[in-house]
Amino acid sequence: MTTDQQGPASQSQSAVEGWRAGQRIVIKLGSALMVDGQTRAIRHDWLNSVCADIKALRARGTETVIVSSGAIALARRQMGLLDGRPTLAEKQALAAIGQIGLYRAWQEALGQHGLVAAQFLLTPGDTENRRRHLNARSALEATLAMGAVPVINENDALSVTEQRFGDNDRLGARVAQMASASTLVLFSDIEGLFTADPRTHEDAAHIPVVARLDERIMDMGGAPPPGFSTGGMHTKLLAARIATRAGTEMIIADGRAPHPLQRLEDGERCTRFLPDIHAGTARKRWIAGVLSPEGSLTLDEGALAAIREGASLLPIGVRSVGGHFKRGDVVALLNHHGKAIGRGVAEYSSKDAQILMGHRLEEMDSLLGYHGRNALMDHNSIILDS
Repeated sequence: MTTDQQGPASQSQSAVEGWRAGQRIVIKLGSALMVDGQTRAIRHDWLNSVCADIKALRARGTETVIVSSGAIALARRQMGLLDGRPTLAEKQALAAIGQIGLYRAWQEALGQHGLVAAQFLLTPGDTENRRRHLNARSALEATLAMGAVPVINENDALSVTEQRFGDNDRLGARVAQMASASTLVLFSDIEGLFTADPRTHEDAAHIPVVARLDERIMDMGGAPPPGFSTGGMHTKLLAARIATRAGTEMIIADGRAPHPLQRLEDGERCTRFLPDIHAGTARKRWIAGVLSPEGSLTLDEGALAAIREGASLLPIGVRSVGGHFKRGDVVALLNHHGKAIGRGVAEYSSKDAQILMGHRLEEMDSLLGYHGRNALMDHNSIILDS
């Protein structure tokens, strides 16, 4: 962790320079910002100010991608279901109902500034599966090339509990990685990361810059706030891990006031998470951003030392295989204490990996009955935690 001795304005100016030098930013806006807590309706004047900021960015050649929550919150008002906790099926129905109004609000607000909105609804499979990820990225690139503004939300009407982003913070991070964005801005109801929750700790100190997401920083995440939001600081830190590993700077800022992007440019206090300058290839950035590995491989000390030196993962160094996965799935790598130390793309299924683990290379063909790959994971498909 570092602190910025030059004050809030210099933090914002650094971010703005990135927006100008780069070509693309992603902004995420949660339900608590999109929907008024009293009237339970879209905050139209505020939304119009956001779109004015987006037009100003476009005028100087910066593309903007929007990740927007609010569909379920809008539908609960529309259907009179303000109290109680909706079931999964009810949430799916509410998402389908509310998404129409949410997109209409964006379409109208952007249209007032001469901008065209494009709707994208994504499920985790659209980012976790490599082929679908590439297809979605191509569609996103084509949309931006046409000059439209992508407005993205999770496809809650089709997602289920076991296969959801669960919050648009991490969706925003995956979109930023997919779009090769220079900056991801998570607008919230807080000015950034603090050493403790400032709502309950008067002595909480604001952290202007995070250079490295170590365990101490991750432990600063708290429970989600009350209201419509399903996120919280914990999910924002998870998003920061995905974004920074992909080489994208991330900013957490208070977005409640009008013109939040312009306010950042003017020096609004925020927290910047610096990108990993060694993010690697697009494939490795995708591996690092996968939310839920399909299984796990537990390694001995020799295998861990070898892959840290850049070697591929050989079956002799694997102690155990967990879960059910196919060749091509992303799998977690664990040390002998069971702690996740990285991840990679499996060259064999979990069934074959169980047969091969603990054996030498020269035994592989006879054990499987066919000639396969020479490693359980290729070194080019392994990402290790720092």
